[in-house]
Amino acid sequence: MRRISLITLFILVGTGMKAQQDAQTSMYFFNPLQFNPAYAGTKGELNITGVTRAQWVGWDGAPNTQFLSIHSPVLRENIGVGANVAYDKIGSRSGLNAMANFAYHMRLNKNDMRLSLGLSGGIQQYGYDFSNLIVTDLSDPNYTTAYRETKANFGFGAYFHTNKFYAGFSLPRLIKRNIDNNTGNSYLQRHLYVMGGYVHKINTGLILKPSVLVKYTGSGPLIADLNVSALYLERFWFGAVYRTTDCAGVNFSYQFNKFLMAGYAFDFPLNGKMLNQWGTHEIVVSFGLKGKNNAIQSPRYF
Repeated sequence: MRRISLITLFILVGTGMKAQQDAQTSMYFFNPLQFNPAYAGTKGELNITGVTRAQWVGWDGAPNTQFLSIHSPVLRENIGVGANVAYDKIGSRSGLNAMANFAYHMRLNKNDMRLSLGLSGGIQQYGYDFSNLIVTDLSDPNYTTAYRETKANFGFGAYFHTNKFYAGFSLPRLIKRNIDNNTGNSYLQRHLYVMGGYVHKINTGLILKPSVLVKYTGSGPLIADLNVSALYLERFWFGAVYRTTDCAGVNFSYQFNKFLMAGYAFDFPLNGKMLNQWGTHEIVVSFGLKGKNNAIQSPRYF
């Protein structure tokens, strides 16, 4: 079973080199900084968010991902700064992105309509170590040595929001990087993200928030995450997500107090990856601290 799982994973990884390569999450709406630098500081607080995701549980070598982001406004909310780290491991392959973020926020009118423009810069690391695999040709150098390379990369994004609506787009890594030290035919592609969402108040205790995240990679399919969440009594989030060509899932979170939120998501596949696995599990924890002179006083739902 171990050999079958690894072979299947490498087939999926190999065919995915021209598709979506960036690690993904189902609760993307809690951590937009991972793909859009313009989001830095827009919550009007010092915010720290961590995410851990175990995909296709039950398969040896299945994807396992961790995200960490921190960001805050400075200079009376006109500037946002932050940093985000993503670590992704699939079988014997692993990748690390670490980016610093800078955003400039413009108030467009007196109704808290704002436009943010963001830039990011940092490192992108990719590598593999096949030495622990079972192979038939021990002389193949690919299975006796490890490869890891770190290079700089840059990104940009735009983010527009009001109290009830948001939209944005981003290219978090502008430079296409080679990830094959032998042939030079495999690359980490550029990824385009387009996001949007809307908040609709049903009554005094219930708020509905549909959102979408569209991801596109050159030579790959267009992927859309469609989510509908409901907030009950300003504490309980319940949601459902559908990812085109991949999976569906549910998620929920709880706002313990004005500082701390925690959530959980479960995804189940809708394609050929349904066998011998227990779905995908994701946990998010977010901590926010507002200053006494915070300029954003109205509730924020994104």
